[in-house]
Order: sequence, then C-alpha cells, then structure tokens
Amino acid sequence: MKDGHRSECKGCHQAKQQRWYAANRTKAIADVKRWQQENKDYLHSYRCEYRQRRKVEERDAYLRRTFGISHAQYEELLSRQGGGCRICGKRPGKISLHVDHDHVTGEIRGLLCVGCNNALGQFRDDPLLLVRAAQHAARELLPLVDELEFGGLVRDRARELQEVSR
Repeated sequence: MKDGHRSECKGCHQAKQQRWYAANRTKAIADVKRWQQENKDYLHSYRCEYRQRRKVEERDAYLRRTFGISHAQYEELLSRQGGGCRICGKRPGKISLHVDHDHVTGEIRGLLCVGCNNALGQFRDDPLLLVRAAQHAARELLPLVDELEFGGLVRDRARELQEVSR
C-alpha cells in the first residue's frame, strides 16, 4: 500500500511467498544469479564490509561470553600494557593477543602472545616451575633434593636387580 502497510498479516504473506517460491524456484535462482553477475562490484564491497563488521561483532561476543569483557575493555587492557604482550612486549600481528586468566578464579591476568601463553600452559601456571626454568636459562639451576633422592633410589634398586640376576 502507499502508506507502507499490508492488507494481510505477516504469516499469510510469508505462506504466499513460500508457495510462489516453490512454484518458481528455478526462475528465482536464475534472477538472483543474474543480479549478482550484473552487480559484482557492489556485491564484493558489501561482502567485504559485512565480513569486517561481523569480525568485530564476533570478537566482542567471544570476549564477553568467555571472559566477561567487551572488545573496548580488551583494547583498554592492551593500551595499559603498552600495546604488546605483558611478558615479552611483542605487538599483535595477524593474530590478536590471548587473554591470560586464572583457570580457577577466572581472574584476567593480562594479554599474552601465543608463545608466552603456550609457555605458561606448558608450565601448568606453576610459579616454582617458572622460577626453575628461569634459573636453568641463567645456568643457575640447583638440583632438586627430591630428584637426587629419587635418583639414588633408582640406582640402588638397579644394583639390587643386577645382583639378583647374577
């Protein structure tokens, strides 16, 4: 109608459209394909803009769902860290920084690059292991008492087994 209203309800209109499409499916598909061929540039620019917009929207939804923060809060945290990884300072490239969090409390500790995030995961977030790794890298690592005792037990048991087998 001229005033923008329909003379039928949405349900009736939808049912009528579905009947028409079922009867004219091939023609409808051909019309869409023809329009796409005639409007390649417009369609390409629209799809690029849509993907960019959805990328930001999906990232925001992921951050809210997983960590309870918005994309704006992520960006604020990144700027407070100087724009890079909290540990090594590496700036994000194609891949954004990971949100590092305590798996028990859910508390966000900062943003980390892939390498630092994986390293923490490999050390199971254990501060003692991290300190020992730092000592090892600095060639200052002292042996663990438990490891020395365990090694001695293994050697003693191996000797016993050798004597028994003779």
